[in-house]
Amino acid sequence: MARRGAAGGGDRKGRAERRTGRGTAPEGNVSEPVDGGLAELVPDRERRRAWTLTIDGAPQSHVDLDDPTYLSFEYQRRIGHIADLVAPAGQPLHVVHLGGGAFTLARYIAATRPRSTQQIVEVDAALVQLVRRELPLDPQARIRVRSTDARAGLGKIQDGWADLVIADVFSGARTPAHLTTTEFLAEVRRVLKPGGSYVANLADGPPLAHLRGQIATAATVFPALALAADPTVWRGRRFGNAVLLASDTAPEIDRLTRRVATDPHPGRVEHGRALADFTGGAAPVHDADARPSPPPPPDAFR
Repeated sequence: MARRGAAGGGDRKGRAERRTGRGTAPEGNVSEPVDGGLAELVPDRERRRAWTLTIDGAPQSHVDLDDPTYLSFEYQRRIGHIADLVAPAGQPLHVVHLGGGAFTLARYIAATRPRSTQQIVEVDAALVQLVRRELPLDPQARIRVRSTDARAGLGKIQDGWADLVIADVFSGARTPAHLTTTEFLAEVRRVLKPGGSYVANLADGPPLAHLRGQIATAATVFPALALAADPTVWRGRRFGNAVLLASDTAPEIDRLTRRVATDPHPGRVEHGRALADFTGGAAPVHDADARPSPPPPPDAFR
């Protein structure tokens, strides 16, 4: 679930064309029911082979088949910054993606870090089939897709396998409750290599109780945290996305801060004492008392 970032470059066309890896198809959206609702692939009028994936009207992913390094959504760009900084440039990674969408971030990492090995866990099997058919993956990319629940899929991954775990899971535009808890994050940490990083796309609005609780929850499992978000989200003025980074070791905050600050929609990064103060004494979330993230307001995607 995301708010669209700045529009991409290129000349604006008078009509949208929909092209797939199988050739040119009639213009217009691709609409298909999936397990999570009505999925639509909407052509990008500025980029020849690019689409936005929505489910029941909520934007999920943007993919450019000609340029998988192009990240249109604000939160995906910020996760991309983190993926760039967790290891030296070009070094292959082992990555777990909890939530698949249109496989945008897996495509990005495959393009920027060739020979990376990636596992996508996406519960919506019908969505996986749609994306594979209309937006096919590079057959040379080392990407495996499993159609199962994110936490169940995480449980099948061996200890210490991943350099990076990315969580971007929404059901009905809400993060499921069982993916918000200390017990879930303990499983994430089990899967990570020493020094590995966890990144989560979180969505919340005023009074930001869910976001504060997620920071408090992560702090019980990981010693080093940072959060990137739009200033209006930080101030609780609108519903939006925030990207949480958690690790055993201090992330490269200065470099991440500079990148986020120079995005088309500039954001702000907080860590350390400032982030702890923002949490405001919120209690960690456990399986016994977990709730889904709050629903977005009706006008969130207009």
